[in-house]
Amino acid sequence: MVIIGLTIVLLLVLTLPFLFKQVEHNLEVFLFVMGLAAALISGVLGLKLAEKALVEPILLTTAVFVAGILFKFSQKKIKGWIGRILKHISFKVFVFLLVVILGLLSSVITAIIASLVLVEVVNALPISRKQKINLDIIACFSIGLGAALTPIGEPLATIAISKMEQNFTFLLTLLGPSIIPGIVGLGILGAFFVKQDGAPAAARETGSASQSPTNEKKGDQGHGAAKTGEGWSPDAFFLADEIPEKETYLEVITRAIKVYLFVMALVLLGEGFKPVIDRYVLGLSVPVLYWLNTVSAVLDNATLTAAEISIKMSALQVKSILMGLLISGGMLIPGNIPNIISAGKLRIGSKEWAKLGVPLGLVIMVIYFVILEVI
Repeated sequence: MVIIGLTIVLLLVLTLPFLFKQVEHNLEVFLFVMGLAAALISGVLGLKLAEKALVEPILLTTAVFVAGILFKFSQKKIKGWIGRILKHISFKVFVFLLVVILGLLSSVITAIIASLVLVEVVNALPISRKQKINLDIIACFSIGLGAALTPIGEPLATIAISKMEQNFTFLLTLLGPSIIPGIVGLGILGAFFVKQDGAPAAARETGSASQSPTNEKKGDQGHGAAKTGEGWSPDAFFLADEIPEKETYLEVITRAIKVYLFVMALVLLGEGFKPVIDRYVLGLSVPVLYWLNTVSAVLDNATLTAAEISIKMSALQVKSILMGLLISGGMLIPGNIPNIISAGKLRIGSKEWAKLGVPLGLVIMVIYFVILEVI
């Protein structure tokens, strides 16, 4: 009965946000309810788990709240800095550098800080909302991978180091030759996949013929980038009042509360599924575990790392398991902290994320599977 109940919970988590808008718009509450259900079904709900679920989100929530307040007062400056940078380098180079630098730095400044910087830069870029979403998802894959290079970057790395009883540089040595080229590859993908589109607000308001069809589509609320006969001009960014109305304090507080609830839900889901993982998953071969770890798209990858990694495993086995967890974490919003932060700030829906996140994640999974398990 436990297996049946948890299977139903997993299926609900994977399907309902895509089928019902009300669930999608209240994803934090939905996941919290599903986490409670998983913990109740598996019989792990108690004071110890309650304490962990209440305490673990505090650090991330505090970081999101403080950064929200700081960025609230620096929005115009960020736009100005980006505008000046884009006068000296091409948009493609800017995107490449953004994806690569944040991916590599996330192992030092943590995935949380890297993702907070990402959303503010992406939000300030003079491109359409669709392109902002594309760039954000690609960059979140990069941050999710890069943060695992040191135990500072994210909990998964800390737990892996502890389980393997290794030193600070262990993951950099083990995963670096695979992750660093992957981050560079994501930077190249972003440079060519994210397009400059749209038109400045002034042109839209005056009915200029230079309007972009992209911004006429329903639901496209992004900020346009001007196009001229010679291509995109960063100067046009300053010709229109493209700076959106500042967030209110209530909105900053609300986002922090949502992040708190989101992380709490992931703790409950991870602990709720742990008995099943311990009983049925740990005896499987590493290649099978690699693909089963796609559940990291909706479950806490730190919990899965704690359950699956053993000091008795070879370096290649550990590498395969961790790469499966890290890559699949970028597929859906609940899969990674950067996803959660950026989806909340940029108001990205589950369907919007999955449209690029799932196929991109699967392609990367296949590439690394061939490299790690076949070659």
